[in-house]
Amino acid sequence: MKYSVLVVDDDRYVNEYLTETVGRAGFETVPVYSGEEALAKLNTRSFDIVLTDLKMHEMDGLTLLEHVKRLSPDTVVVIMTAYGTVEKAVSAIKRGAYDFLLKPVTPETVEHILQRITEMIRLKTENAILRKDLEHKFQNMIGKSKIMMEIFDLVQSVAMARSTVMITGDSGTGKEMVARAIHYCSGRREGPFIKLNCAALPETLVEAELFGYEKGAFTDAKKTHRGRFELAHEGTLLLDEVSEMPLNLQSKLLRVLQEREFERVGSSQTIKVDVRVIATSNRNLKKNISEGKFREDLFYRLNVIPIHLPSLNERREDVPLLVEHFVEKYNAENGKKIRGVEQQALRMLIKYQWPGNVRELENMIERAVVTARTDSLTEADFPVELAVGDVGSVEDGLRIPMKLEEGSKYLILKTLEKFNGNKTKAAEALGVSPRTIRNKLAEYQLQE
Repeated sequence: MKYSVLVVDDDRYVNEYLTETVGRAGFETVPVYSGEEALAKLNTRSFDIVLTDLKMHEMDGLTLLEHVKRLSPDTVVVIMTAYGTVEKAVSAIKRGAYDFLLKPVTPETVEHILQRITEMIRLKTENAILRKDLEHKFQNMIGKSKIMMEIFDLVQSVAMARSTVMITGDSGTGKEMVARAIHYCSGRREGPFIKLNCAALPETLVEAELFGYEKGAFTDAKKTHRGRFELAHEGTLLLDEVSEMPLNLQSKLLRVLQEREFERVGSSQTIKVDVRVIATSNRNLKKNISEGKFREDLFYRLNVIPIHLPSLNERREDVPLLVEHFVEKYNAENGKKIRGVEQQALRMLIKYQWPGNVRELENMIERAVVTARTDSLTEADFPVELAVGDVGSVEDGLRIPMKLEEGSKYLILKTLEKFNGNKTKAAEALGVSPRTIRNKLAEYQLQE
């Protein structure tokens, strides 16, 4: 990301020289020619660094320093002067300046001090984020709701055991993240964490991927291949969406769990492994058992320690924390400086039903951060369906059942409300023409 520098010097030649030097070093530069101009800029936006002259007309550098520290305590201030004394330098440092430079300053001096400052800012930012994360975060899981705090405690208490764990929950609730947390809190943390998505492979390949195969075991077996169980030795194996495992392989998996041994495809040599298995599923496995799609004995062998993850709707109080985390994450990944989400937009995010759970929320925040044109996210940065809400929400003024024309009226009015009455934007969001909107408003006797 580019750090921003406000260059303050009333000498135009010096100002141009500094601005060019700082810009060449890879910084975003904004030049101003007085302390008053600098304060005006700081009232409209933030800067990472202020590089200011000491002696200027009307407001000097030390006075500007005091104003900057009051307006933006995290902004780093460097003072320059051609009339340096030890007393002035000490005074500047005591008032909060990072450093005191004597003019003329060389490009090398400017670049060196800016590199030192940016490294300091980076470390402070990382530490602040880490401290903040640790308040309501555990192994990358985020939440302060009672139900999530109970899950954090459960993960810690079961991590050191070897027992199999079954993690259930809807898609997007973070089942893999919980599995990783268990692994990295366990005594196996130095060992491998290996994953097999049982739903992502054709049935014919699952066995070969799980147990490995010998060279020549089948047509495409050009060399010996180690399976996921071997790769996970002394570590953890995650069987993602285990409900999709072919029925004919379930007995072989049960044997490995019970005896801790198996054979590669095409081999009779038994391989012993020390692996902890964690399984996940977004399906009702007991229903699968009753339908003959999943072995009951395997279910009970996997379900020694059950952990059920709540949907996002069951822990809405965690939405602000998650939003803040994802904004910070995608700011860092995309070099953005989004300060946060406006209250009205945050209320909309808390109210929305989130059928895709945390994954959907993360995707929505990523998109908003990348496409935002201002330094804070508003309702306009999110798709219109978030503002309209879920059709089953009584508090939104909708009810089930409801006549189609009533629902249509509500949808149009809510969309107009989102776009501050702009019929063209509302029509575009709804996929209709502005004329349709006008006709409908006339029909509702709401036309201006």
